Amino acid sequence: MTSTYHGNIMAGLPLFENTALGQMRDGMTKDEMVAQYDSFAELYDEETAKRDYQGPRICAEALAKWLGDRKSSCILDVAAGTGLCAEELRKLGFTSIDGLDPSQRSLDYAMSKNRYNKYICDFVGANRTSNIDNDSYDAVSCCGGFILGAMEPDCLPDLIRFVRPGGYVCITTRNNYLTTVKAYSGGKLEAAMLELQNKGFWEQVSRDVVPGYHPGIDAVIFVYRVLR
Repeated sequence: MTSTYHGNIMAGLPLFENTALGQMRDGMTKDEMVAQYDSFAELYDEETAKRDYQGPRICAEALAKWLGDRKSSCILDVAAGTGLCAEELRKLGFTSIDGLDPSQRSLDYAMSKNRYNKYICDFVGANRTSNIDNDSYDAVSCCGGFILGAMEPDCLPDLIRFVRPGGYVCITTRNNYLTTVKAYSGGKLEAAMLELQNKGFWEQVSRDVVPGYHPGIDAVIFVYRVLR
């Protein structure tokens, strides 16, 4: 794999200095990015807890507002990592949750905690994700996927494709990443979202900025209803 993800001009994820995630940088290849997450998988839960990471809870609660039947709704958690978002979704009564992530060691850790029903090791990007059929889920959750060194706007059509018409896509990330990450800055991420809306693929039902993603760092939460 030779394509690259882009981040901001500063190397590393803020708050994760002296960890593998602190080594994330602009222009990393997919393999390099996955290697960082693989090396950090067994420490991820502990280190994020130390930093009072509330993104998974914020994402789960935002999605839950739109999904009526929590027992029967099928959710795909994209950028699943070790499954922290799944843990929060299960606390809210959701039981059918699959995880997709390119880091096999992160998924292995999630499996050791029994956090997902199905574990899918794959990338989401410009090319169609081959392991998932159209209209497979009632919703997609994606917390911490749109960050330095990770997902780009070209993955949005696949996120839509995974979801049945009338279902939802919930994307949660740090609000400041909309201006500091190269792939999203200058309005590029939201412009890509709007273009897909103008083409009739989905419609935005909420866009909220809330405090507490990390202490002193706001989250931005996008929720879209799939139309196509």
